[in-house]
Amino acid sequence: MTTPPRPDPFQPADAEARALSRQLLAEARFAALAVLEPGSGLPFCSRIGLGLDARGLPLSLVSGLALHTRALRETPACCLLIGEPGAKGDPLTHPRLSLRARAEFIARDSDDHAALRAAWLARNPKAKVYADLPDFTFVRFRPVSAALNGGFARAFVMTEADLAPDPVR
Repeated sequence: MTTPPRPDPFQPADAEARALSRQLLAEARFAALAVLEPGSGLPFCSRIGLGLDARGLPLSLVSGLALHTRALRETPACCLLIGEPGAKGDPLTHPRLSLRARAEFIARDSDDHAALRAAWLARNPKAKVYADLPDFTFVRFRPVSAALNGGFARAFVMTEADLAPDPVR
């Protein structure tokens, strides 16, 4: 006897899901970053600082000494887990966004770098200690797609258009 297929738990994104995704991104101070380890190709996960650039795209300041930075240079495809459990209740009922992205490194001599540095240090003043060290660089994460878990029975599949900072609807 064959078991009938289960219905897909993910719904297409709606205005509420898009707004919740943008809220999670705007409020995030850090994220879990999943990459493929150079050499082995095995998954590796690390915590990184997170913010948004002026266009609303996720951004981080990373060290070239970190494994996740080397991994992103070799394979820019990655995933960010964004959203933290609240102070009370089951952690699995709180919203979170699994954002699939491609990493883009920002050259220090680019037009963007000075503005990114100023905005990053305004939000993270303690980063001034290491932001200008030669191995540190900014990496922008270009969203490709995502899975939004908005809480119990609220799962959405998000497209690149759904994740655009200022979607035109």
